[in-house]
Amino acid sequence: MTNANPKLTPPLKNNLNNLIFKNILAIYQRELQSYFTAPLSYVIAAVFWLLGGFFLVAILLGPQGLIAAAAQADQAAQMGMTPPSFDVAYEFNKAYVGLLGSLSMFVLPMLSMGLYTDERKQGTLELLATSPLPNWAVALGKLLAVVTFYIGMVLPLMVSQSVALGAASPAVGSSGFVLSYVGLVLMAASLLALGMFVSSLTDSTVLAAIMTFALILLLWLVDAVAQGLPGALGEAFSHLSLLRHFTTFTEGVFDSSSLVLFLSFIVLGIFLTAQSVEALRFQRS
Repeated sequence: MTNANPKLTPPLKNNLNNLIFKNILAIYQRELQSYFTAPLSYVIAAVFWLLGGFFLVAILLGPQGLIAAAAQADQAAQMGMTPPSFDVAYEFNKAYVGLLGSLSMFVLPMLSMGLYTDERKQGTLELLATSPLPNWAVALGKLLAVVTFYIGMVLPLMVSQSVALGAASPAVGSSGFVLSYVGLVLMAASLLALGMFVSSLTDSTVLAAIMTFALILLLWLVDAVAQGLPGALGEAFSHLSLLRHFTTFTEGVFDSSSLVLFLSFIVLGIFLTAQSVEALRFQRS
C-alpha cells in the first residue's frame, strides 16, 4: 500500500488528497456503470425484487400472515377472551427486513464475485497493483459502487413497504423503519467488503461466489454457536454475530456497538483487499 510522504507541505497534501478523491470517484463511476451494463445484474435484481415482493405479500396477506393474526385477535377480544397483544406494524417491519437480510445472503456473493476477478481476467489488476493510487482507495471505490447498486435493489422494496405501513392506523413512526434499513445496508456493506477480499484471491468468479457464501454462512452461524457456549466465551462470540447486531437494528434500536462492529468489518474487508493486491504487486516485482 502506498503511503503519503510525511514531508509533504500542506498544499501538496491537499492536492494529493484531491487526486485520491478524484480517482476514488472515477473508480466508483466505472464500477457502478459496469453493474448497470451487465445483464447478470438485472437478472439478480429481478429475482431479488420478485422474492422480496412475494415475502411482503405473504407476511401481510398470507393465511398465517399478520393481518389474519390481527383479525383472529380482534375476534377473540370480541368473544371476551384476552389474546396476546402485538404491534402489527412493528412485527411486519421486523419480519420483512429480517427476511430481506436472509435473502441478501444469497445475492451479495453474486454482486461481489466479480469485483477483482474481472480485473484479473482483463489483465488490469496488475495495472491497478502497480499504479501510484493506494490500493485501499481502489477497494473503497469498488465497495462504494457495489453498495450503491445494492441500495438501488433495496429501494423499490423499501418504498413498497413504506406504502403498506402508510395504511397502518395508528400511524407508524419512521425512526424504526429507517433504522432497520440502515442496519440492512450496513450488514450488506460488511459482507460485500469481505466478499471483495475473497474476489481478490482468485480469478474464478464462481469460486469467489462460493467462498463468499460459505464465509457469510459461517458468520451467520456465529450466533447459534455463541448460544451453545457458556459464560464469557459465549458472550464474546455473540458480540461478533452480524445476525445479532442486524436484529438490533430491525427492532428499531440504535446500538453504537452494532455500528462499530459493522464499520469494523467494512474496514477489515478493505484492508485485507488492499493487502491482497499489494502481495500481488510484490509477486510481479
